[in-house]
Amino acid sequence: MSTAGETSVESLTNEPEADKLFRMVMKYEGSDLHLKVGCAPSLRLAGVIRQMQLPPLSTADMERLMYPLLTPRQRGILDEEGGVDFAHIIFDGDLETRFRVNLFKQRGRLSLVARRVNNQIPSFEALHLPAVLAEITQYDQGMIILAGVTGSGKSTTIAAMLQYMNERERLHIVTIEDPIEYTFKDEKSIINQREVGIDVIDWDVALKHAVRQDPDVILVGEMRDRDTFSAAMHAAETGHLVFGTIHAGTAPSTIGRLLDLFPREMHSSLRQSLAFNLKAIIAQKLLPTTKELSAKGTTRVPTLEIMRNNPTVRKLILNEEDAKLGDAIRIGREEGMMDFTESLRQLVIHEKVDRATAFEVAPSPEALKMALKGITIAQPGIL
Repeated sequence: MSTAGETSVESLTNEPEADKLFRMVMKYEGSDLHLKVGCAPSLRLAGVIRQMQLPPLSTADMERLMYPLLTPRQRGILDEEGGVDFAHIIFDGDLETRFRVNLFKQRGRLSLVARRVNNQIPSFEALHLPAVLAEITQYDQGMIILAGVTGSGKSTTIAAMLQYMNERERLHIVTIEDPIEYTFKDEKSIINQREVGIDVIDWDVALKHAVRQDPDVILVGEMRDRDTFSAAMHAAETGHLVFGTIHAGTAPSTIGRLLDLFPREMHSSLRQSLAFNLKAIIAQKLLPTTKELSAKGTTRVPTLEIMRNNPTVRKLILNEEDAKLGDAIRIGREEGMMDFTESLRQLVIHEKVDRATAFEVAPSPEALKMALKGITIAQPGIL
């Protein structure tokens, strides 16, 4: 990668040395900065790690670059635990760019990975998301869950939903994240963002504080364990609109994934809570776009499965009939629901993804083939 030519880190500018490397990431619109002893500084561009044309870093280079960025407390954590998370901000006039930094030891030497936090939050239209997501943001209370694997775009979709609310409603929005993925600017709403490990010691403390901060909306980030989900559900039950994410492949399977966090004897009460507080589950995957759309700058688009909690869905959750939730989604299209087959059909007919790509990820290639021909499969009775 040609960036600064064969030069030393020190000669880039007169500002603190580490900032020069962070600015390189900003200049080339990279997503991550990678520093390791014995390697030239690298950045990730369009998903690919590329080395800068700079000399390999020595142990002394890394210590000289990194130690000035740390507070005494952070230096203590690094020495004691072998790694430390912190935020680093680059200022450019009134503008600031924030990096989420993990500095760690490997083989006794320092390494760093820094993720550039996005300041520009894309709209629903820019992300090719369906308009029903705007309608889903209008609930006063309850729980909205984004499901998907790591890298499926869950955080970006939630950011777009929160920004939609920020632009239109006078609310107090509290986010608890690890790490913060997008930084918001207050518009009609007041938004407070807390990063676990930097602004608050852990999830439990952050959630305990959140319900005392007069919030209308709470983003709890990933619901990774029993305590986090319980606290999120309590917030939903006490009149807040709660957004959370979870690792699950489909909207129906999310119910089972949540129940698996708890012992079997608690499932009945949990189903009661979900049935009456869950508002929607949005499962998401990212797909490569057609060559035509990619040439215009959009390289990936989401395919979605959207399940809203109508009376049919509520009854199935209460009766432990999760296997029928897929049918409830398919007959709920008038309420904005869709399964992955319908989402893929729309992406293909609007020439956003190739047919081959759609068939590769389709839950049922035969169902997608019929849907593209305009054939609707009769729905069995589920009531």
